[in-house]
Formats: sequence, C-alpha cells, structure tokens
Amino acid sequence: MELGCSKSSISLWVRDLPKPERRDPTEQAKLAAQKRWEHELAIRDEERLRTKRAAAQEIAELSARDLFIAGVALYWAEGSKDKPYDRRENVLFVNSDPGVIRLYLAWLDLLGVERDRLRYRVMIHMTADVEGAERYWADMVGVDSSTFQKTTIKKHNPKTVRKNVGENYRGCLVVRVSQGAELYRRIEGWWHGMVSGITTSFSSGKV
Repeated sequence: MELGCSKSSISLWVRDLPKPERRDPTEQAKLAAQKRWEHELAIRDEERLRTKRAAAQEIAELSARDLFIAGVALYWAEGSKDKPYDRRENVLFVNSDPGVIRLYLAWLDLLGVERDRLRYRVMIHMTADVEGAERYWADMVGVDSSTFQKTTIKKHNPKTVRKNVGENYRGCLVVRVSQGAELYRRIEGWWHGMVSGITTSFSSGKV
C-alpha cells in the first residue's frame, strides 16, 4: 500500500515511538527450546492416551471366571495375609483406588459374601478433608457414612513432603469381611492353586 509520503517524512513521524526491546540471543534460544519441548510433551501425552484407549478396548466384558481369577490375584497382592509368626486369618483389604475397590467388591459379590458382613473404615491424613472423604467412599460403596467404623487419622510429619494432596486425595478405604477366617483359607488355597497351575511356558505376543 502506497502512503504517498517520502521515507524521510515517515522516519520523522516514527522516530520517537518506543522501539521493541531486543531479546538476548541466549534468551531467544531458551524460549525456542521450551516451545519445542512443550510441543514434544503434547505429542507424548497424546500417544499415551491412544495406547491406553486401545488397551482398554482389548478388554471385553469380564466373565465370572475372569473376575474370579482377577480377584484372587488382587487380594493376594493387596490384602492382609496370614504369617506363620503372626496368625491373621482375616479378610482385610485396603486401597486408595476407587476402581480397585469396585473390582474387589464385585469379586466378593461373586463369591457370595453378603454386603452386611462388610465393615468399612477410612484411613486418611489429618490435613485432608476427612468428612468429605467419608462421604465419598460411602457413596461409592452404597452405604451411609454413619455406618463406617471410626476413621483412622494419620498424624502430620513435618519432615515428610507429601505428594498425595489436593481435592482428589481421599485417603484409603479399609474393607473387612466379618467372620472371614474360612474365606481367607479358601483365598490362600486359590492363590496357591493358581501358582501351581502355571504349567505351560507361554510364548511372547499372546496378548
């Protein structure tokens, strides 16, 4: 677009305008590197999500057998276990992941454990929203929070830098099956049976 003015006139008009600050070349390089890294992180996050979605689609609706095996393995990994030096034939399960709790309760339903045999208790840090956590877990398992046993409060240690904080921190839910000694023995037997049942050497790429 032609302004109809000489360059000298334009120079006079703009000479007093503030000049844009020149960035240090090192600073410019840092900013460019940061933008490239942010772009790379966004790509990686998208790849992670794609992998997780694809893997989730590989799992069809669980059969009773699937749930049974998963529940036994889950309990043996996360549940209370009897020791020769400490006899504890209790069915006691503690976890902070609502998905894990959901699967565990579905497994107990599959085993025919009546819900009125379950005792619930929250374990949580003293600085958290205790009442909110109690309501959250009570809603999740479908009972009134007033039926929960007394919450276990973990005292604050100033030397510990906690990362499990924020509004999504709800502590752990403890689920105990009353009169569970016989069930515990069966669980232990099922686990040993599963281990003994590994008789085939599975080649890679089967899943």
